[in-house]
Amino acid sequence: MTRYPKAGKGGEWKVKELQIIPLDWKGDTISDGGGLFGEVRVKADGSISIRFKYAFRWNGKVAWHQCGTFPASGIASIRSERDWARQKVAEGINPSDEKKASRIKEQATNKAIIAEAERKAIENLTVADLFDEWLTDGVARQDGNAELRRSFSKNVLPTIGKKALRDLTEKDLLAVLRALRARGLNRAVVILNNDIGQMLRWAEKRKPWRSLMIDGNPSELVEVEKLLDHDYQEQRDRVLSADEIRELRDIFEHMERDYVALPAGQKYSGVRPLERKAQLALWICLSTLCRIGELLKSEWQHVDLDKGTWLLPAENTKGQRGKRQDHHVFLSAFALRQLKELHTLTGDTLYLFPNTNNDGHVDLKSISKRVGDRQENFKNRSKPLSGRRHDNSLVLNNGTKGGWTPHDLRRTGATMMQELGVTLEIIDRCQNHLLGGSKVRRHYLHHDYANEKRDAWRLLGERLETLTNSDADDIEPIKRA
Repeated sequence: MTRYPKAGKGGEWKVKELQIIPLDWKGDTISDGGGLFGEVRVKADGSISIRFKYAFRWNGKVAWHQCGTFPASGIASIRSERDWARQKVAEGINPSDEKKASRIKEQATNKAIIAEAERKAIENLTVADLFDEWLTDGVARQDGNAELRRSFSKNVLPTIGKKALRDLTEKDLLAVLRALRARGLNRAVVILNNDIGQMLRWAEKRKPWRSLMIDGNPSELVEVEKLLDHDYQEQRDRVLSADEIRELRDIFEHMERDYVALPAGQKYSGVRPLERKAQLALWICLSTLCRIGELLKSEWQHVDLDKGTWLLPAENTKGQRGKRQDHHVFLSAFALRQLKELHTLTGDTLYLFPNTNNDGHVDLKSISKRVGDRQENFKNRSKPLSGRRHDNSLVLNNGTKGGWTPHDLRRTGATMMQELGVTLEIIDRCQNHLLGGSKVRRHYLHHDYANEKRDAWRLLGERLETLTNSDADDIEPIKRA
């Protein structure tokens, strides 16, 4: 039924009247005059709302225009909407169509505004934005991208991170690389240039990044060779000679002896020996041909000192995802002795080389840094790095053959194996190189050359025994029968 205010038919409802409408009016219609009608509704919570609409004739039929709902909308606002609709009808315009067209226009305007904002946002995407997405979706390295994150955070993002990708130029990249070169870090220049190039090549193939590189990939214009020292060699071929291995043995012995002999008041300023664990790590690398990183993240559960074996799980080895393989090392007497001594130092922990908190392994660059810090002749440093050594205590052969790294020991051990008559195929297997050939061939050939590898490591260990034995400096190299 239709209900009217106290003022009677044609009158307007007062706010207080609307507020006290009883629940049993649910579904009834109230008339507010001037063609304005409201439908009484009861919400689930027991409150009342009134949906108002204006009635008008259009094309010979009754039509309705929604004016609002009380009390969400005030009654004055609802009546104002009714008056507007009535005026539109008088002008020959359907108010509902007018509202609909206005909404469509407004939506189109909003869409245009949003699209423009999105376009501007895309145009202003920065190198840092690209790096974040590439790190998340474009690259997955064995260390969880930790080194990439460290390298870019230190060397790239502070300089060009806020630069819009569309404005990135060759000069910007050169500025980043030259800053590294100024510190004498040739190898770091090469690595960072490769990483930046990989990131930008990834971006070239994907939206929205490719639209921001319409002028091409600036990394392709960088001639990194021109930034490096003229005598820098990307592919290292440093191999320690027998004399240098003896010299390294002597250095370790003299370091510890001389340091112990220092008076208590002079130990702080004296040259401290390389930590014994680090010394053992170098001898293990040399005698097993393992990579220093593989060693530093190894766990004692994979070392069997009784059987003389060491397992390197596939996830700890170098190689492409899906192609890495477990690697079994058969320990020579020389290598086993180093690991047994190491076990007395860290055997009660999970890792062979635990970090300070014993909740993980040491940083994978820690040994390389310690070796490099003790060869300052080959570092372009004006002053020591904070908390780091800065001397030449590990320079070999007076530096005539250049500096050396832990990775050079892997190459040295392989070269010694070759001198002892071990075939290149077996050496490759001892280094855990993924051998070529078809997948079918590799699938059916399961012989792992265990005996051959064990023999190769034994020969290398015996050779190292002679070189590191103070009483056997003049012994000739072992020849394989």
